Amino acid sequence: MSASMLAAWMQGQKLKAPGMKDAPILYRNLEEALDTKRREHGLLMIRKNIWKSGVSVDFISSDTLSIGATGCLRHEFNEELGRYGNLPLGAASSRMMDGNYEYLETVEREIAEFHGAETGLIVASGFEANVDIFAAIPRAGDAIVYDELVHASTHDGMQQSQATHRIPFRHNSVDAFRDVLISVFAVESIYSMDGDVCPLRDLVEVAKEIFPSGNAQFLVDEAHSTGILGPQGAGLVSDLGLEKEVAIRLHTFGKAMGSSGAIILGNQTVKTALTNFARPIIYSTGPAFPIVAAIRSSYRLMKAGRTQEAQESVQRVVKHFFKVISADPVWEKAMRQGVVEVPLLRDWETRPFVTHIVPIWTRPQYSYWLVFHLHIRNFCASPVEYPAVPKGQSRVRLTFHANNTESQVEGLVEAIGEWASEMMEIEGDRTKRRKLPSAARQVYALMGDDKSREE
Repeated sequence: MSASMLAAWMQGQKLKAPGMKDAPILYRNLEEALDTKRREHGLLMIRKNIWKSGVSVDFISSDTLSIGATGCLRHEFNEELGRYGNLPLGAASSRMMDGNYEYLETVEREIAEFHGAETGLIVASGFEANVDIFAAIPRAGDAIVYDELVHASTHDGMQQSQATHRIPFRHNSVDAFRDVLISVFAVESIYSMDGDVCPLRDLVEVAKEIFPSGNAQFLVDEAHSTGILGPQGAGLVSDLGLEKEVAIRLHTFGKAMGSSGAIILGNQTVKTALTNFARPIIYSTGPAFPIVAAIRSSYRLMKAGRTQEAQESVQRVVKHFFKVISADPVWEKAMRQGVVEVPLLRDWETRPFVTHIVPIWTRPQYSYWLVFHLHIRNFCASPVEYPAVPKGQSRVRLTFHANNTESQVEGLVEAIGEWASEMMEIEGDRTKRRKLPSAARQVYALMGDDKSREE
């Protein structure tokens, strides 16, 4: 990625409200609100994708199995369209009216069977699915116990829930979980910003010990494990054989599955509650045929074993990253100095599997500077700052893919080491004349920022 493209992104972070004194109050108020994000370089922008053009290496997208990048999903999708060429493209109505159709119900049954569930309900997205679940399932008098690092959509869903209590517990802590056990438990199989795995079996055993009558139930968000973990990519619950112990599962299709949408898995009671109490399901047009066909195409690939090699490749690539970065002489010194840290490096060789999400922890503001350096070196990655993560836990989020090569991984490690070495030099400069790394100076200079002239 060129420095000029980074500069264009940084240009979007400049404050706008001070120059809008004569603008209509509606737009001025909106820009004042947006300026609160710009001050922290946190304004989200729609921008061009550069890794799809082959200019940069993808360590950012959710196409983890690379079934989108390689074209195999497109081929399967085209064949599926050919088999059902006469079906209407759109559902034309809510499923509660006449927007239901046989093909959709068939695909839902197939997916539920694949994951060992009684039934399933396809919705527009994983975000909507979490909102639907929490709006419809917990009743007055229920309590929701949730891992403190669950998705933003879970928090939005809980805001609409009738549950009397919402109680967080310390991330992935079985002891903390035991201390707050009450009713409905919300966890994720793989956490999106930390890349670690839920100790689900331990949590289930604790819940059964305290609630032997089954009055405590689990909701597991499998957004980041679908296609990645378990037999044929069926997810963490299936990998652990806990299908009968989990009341509700959410699988999304916009990540490793390469399409869009999500499915909520549970029993018939759960499905009926969703179709009666979840307003987005009741009042939204049903899923369109091409979307459902794309979802089915992904599952055809998994069932046929055509994604197994991709699953194994992800494991190899991530383990190679851990191996190479652990051997880098810069790494240990940078970690001791607090410039960077990879929590997932600890004991990685003892785990049964690694995950495709690897965060590089660093200091606030440093996350942007590391991303500048990586993008100039043609490696796509994303900075993550508050409020996406707790304050003081800045990081760069790396996502590995089946078609990443070992040489690309080695280049990535080399680029991280270059930046870490530069930052250690800057931090060790007692004169404080040099405050910015070279990539940041380059980007700030192109956007005309005074920061580039600090040296």
